[in-house]
Amino acid sequence: MAALPVRLDRDGREPLGAQLSGQVRDLVSRGTLRRGDRLPSTRALAADLGVARSVAEQAYDQLVAEGWLSARRGAGTFVASEAAPRAEVRRRRPAGPGSGLVRLSTGEPWIDPRHRAAWRRAWREVSAATPPRGYDDPCGLPALREALAERLGRTRGLVVDPDEVVVTAGTTAGLRDVLSVLPSGPVGIEDPGYRAAVATARAAGRDVVDLPAEARHDEAALRGLAAAYVTPAHQHPLGRVMPADDRLTLLAASRATGAVVVEDDYDSELRYDVAPVPALATLGRDRVAYLGTASKSAPPGLRVGWMVPPPALLDDVARHRELVHDVAAWPVQRALLTLLRDGWLDSVVRTARRVYAERAARVAAVLGPHAAPAATSAGMYSTWLLPQDAALRAHAAAREAGFDLPLLSDVCRTARHTGVVVGFGGVSDGELDRALGAIRAGLGG
Repeated sequence: MAALPVRLDRDGREPLGAQLSGQVRDLVSRGTLRRGDRLPSTRALAADLGVARSVAEQAYDQLVAEGWLSARRGAGTFVASEAAPRAEVRRRRPAGPGSGLVRLSTGEPWIDPRHRAAWRRAWREVSAATPPRGYDDPCGLPALREALAERLGRTRGLVVDPDEVVVTAGTTAGLRDVLSVLPSGPVGIEDPGYRAAVATARAAGRDVVDLPAEARHDEAALRGLAAAYVTPAHQHPLGRVMPADDRLTLLAASRATGAVVVEDDYDSELRYDVAPVPALATLGRDRVAYLGTASKSAPPGLRVGWMVPPPALLDDVARHRELVHDVAAWPVQRALLTLLRDGWLDSVVRTARRVYAERAARVAAVLGPHAAPAATSAGMYSTWLLPQDAALRAHAAAREAGFDLPLLSDVCRTARHTGVVVGFGGVSDGELDRALGAIRAGLGG
């Protein structure tokens, strides 16, 4: 087996493992390595490069987690391809916010109480700051956009100019901004997928086309669409990482059809097994509208996020926002700027990763004997595939104990998946233990 054409800079600032994973990623994206190609063993690669075997292992583990490579026990490591399962569905209405139940939500974060002092300090700075005269820049505070550009480059590998960043009132606001400047046509949205994205597209007067969440979205899938909304780093709610080959296929289809890819990068920093998966936009800035949010590391009620539109759409987005006064609230922007400058978001993410890893293991201990994980756990929830009758029993038992356990079928439209989605961010440890006890009982454990 030939050695990989990579070269590591031992005097560089980037860790050797990150250098190696980045160069292998480039070899796959350029087509030098093709699907099914076998890579050298970690031992052979380490010997060839003159590094510790752990460097090669770290790089391979990262690329397997991102979907670029696959490891086959006893066979080796290969450039990846994937497929996924289907199941039967029955629907029910989920409990609303006023139900009195503690919802095991997929979108509510855990925030270490030790960070409260920095949170209060940010708002004290807001109260002492001088607000702008009249309406502010429609794309957001320049200083905040500069801080966000720095963070996107550092944490997501997305190198952009501050002028290319747009501050939004959250993910759905960013999606509305993008749809407002696109030509007429339906929007493709993953199924199962984020219900708020479906509601946003329909409220904008767009028809919604279901894109099977596990499928490769090729030219035929995107033909006739104005946009395709995806969650490639952590598919919501199945948790799947979009494989590298599927990412390249999607971008090629976007260029061939003209459909803009909308990347919702909602919780990508919250991996606790490997480093966060790079943003899809790093592979195709010209075709991807990148959406990010603070709601997975700050209280969701802050309602603030960011967007990096494709360069060709940036001026249109800015004009639209100025026309309709679609600007995130100045106090919120000013507070987020302080939180970024103080390193608050980075600290929250670091502590949350540890807590989520421990909670994910507790969920797996209860669900593992009864259900199959839809994907590797990441972020603040995990999804478990079950027959619908078992899922309904778990749901009913949780409800009896005071918890609303989301059913996977509730976020399916034409897809036929069944199971439960266990959110463990927005609850206390005691609440999670009580909920898991009820779920165990409902599943006959």
